[in-house]
Amino acid sequence: MSISRGILGPLALLMASLAAAPISAQVEVPRAAPVAGKEVAVESPDVPTAPLTMHADLSARMLTAKQGDNVLRTYAIAVGQDRYPTPIGTFTIRRIVWNPSWKPPPGAAWARGKAAKGPGDSGNPMKVVKIFFHDPDYYIHGTDDVESLGSAASHGCLRMDPDEVADLAKLIMEHGGEPRGDNWFWRIIHLRREEKEVTLDNPVSLTISR
Repeated sequence: MSISRGILGPLALLMASLAAAPISAQVEVPRAAPVAGKEVAVESPDVPTAPLTMHADLSARMLTAKQGDNVLRTYAIAVGQDRYPTPIGTFTIRRIVWNPSWKPPPGAAWARGKAAKGPGDSGNPMKVVKIFFHDPDYYIHGTDDVESLGSAASHGCLRMDPDEVADLAKLIMEHGGEPRGDNWFWRIIHLRREEKEVTLDNPVSLTISR
């Protein structure tokens, strides 16, 4: 009996001390626990990106597309002849027409006797796409007269290589709020008889200087 009482005494004291321990002594859960062994990324607030802007230098015969201070593209262009000058100033691009048709400008002496051409016609001087910057009279367009690039050869519009003007139009659509997938562009490029107009949600600025 004396042995049992000697053992039960310390046990009773231990049980009493555990019962009296405060709840706060339990293991604390960390404020930021790892999830499945991975760090939890903290989302940063959206940072607005700079808009796409373009500059056509008539003297250098170059068109540059920029986003902020970052140059995205540079293209060779043909500009207006002295008697058909390309307008100077800052313009807004809101409309793009893929596979455009062509009609002789009314009253233009250089177009006298020329017939209208539909989308994709071999004699159509408007190749691939028209990017309007001073609607409806002035635009950037593709040309099959690529030898004229780098010179003053147009009737006021800006001419570009057909592949490069397609690239530019895609870039403008992407930054102008009207992106399209590869299948859409494949259809446009391979079905040249189908004219397709795109209106931009976010117009793009073009500045033209000498």
